[in-house]
Amino acid sequence: MMDFWIHILNFFDLQMEKPEPYGWFHLSFFAFFIALTVLFAVLHRGKQKHVRFMLLFVSILVILLEVYKQINYSFTVSDGVIEFDYQWYAFPFQFCSTPMYVGLLAGILGKGKLHDCLCAYLATYAIFAGAAVMFYPTTIFIGTIGINIQSLICHDSMIFLGVYLYATGHVKLRHKTILRALPIFIVMVLIAATGNEIAHLSGLLETEDLNLFFISPYCEPHLPVYSSVQALVPFPFCLIIYILGFTGAAYVILLMAMLIGWLVTRKKKKAELV
Repeated sequence: MMDFWIHILNFFDLQMEKPEPYGWFHLSFFAFFIALTVLFAVLHRGKQKHVRFMLLFVSILVILLEVYKQINYSFTVSDGVIEFDYQWYAFPFQFCSTPMYVGLLAGILGKGKLHDCLCAYLATYAIFAGAAVMFYPTTIFIGTIGINIQSLICHDSMIFLGVYLYATGHVKLRHKTILRALPIFIVMVLIAATGNEIAHLSGLLETEDLNLFFISPYCEPHLPVYSSVQALVPFPFCLIIYILGFTGAAYVILLMAMLIGWLVTRKKKKAELV
């Protein structure tokens, strides 16, 4: 039985040459998901009956891939013996991890205010986070095939779900959509800040690296721009700047979606007049 699990772990850890940003591995996955996104956006345009299924399907897929990632990072095989060492830096609550929880909850819940807010979050903040990583993938690639696939599917699916929610009309192309999404983002940031505080008070940071949302005041900052702010501004104000900054970026995503929606509607009306 032990040999079986060793073979599984070795399979999970199959190696490849570390992909380069904008190399064939990155671009082929990105192109595939763009094509998939456009296909489903066209096929299900204006149709909302499949939304909950899509939310559940994508979220469960990403969660299963996250379970694989946690197993891969936590278990190693040394001299025929399986060893466990949890890697706290990979704890699954980063900005780009939240869509799998939000999507699952939105899929489970029926139509209602909380459901609408969760979907608005997926169509604004989550799209921005996924797109930011896919266009600037400097840290997601390693030498393990499965982890690279998991990372790409995770971030590509954020773009896919957000666009899908717009295309089906489930998330409205209105300015107030960002206001629906904002409370969800604030809750996520507060959960991350609380987790960082617990890690500090428990002494975990003395031996492990845990920096949820990369906003911990007890860890070396890594985020572009925010790291400069964190070095100059007291932490509570850093959180406010963080929330405002990402809300501005998410709002730009919404404005772009509104513009595309307006252009599509205008083109349709012109076609009807011909």
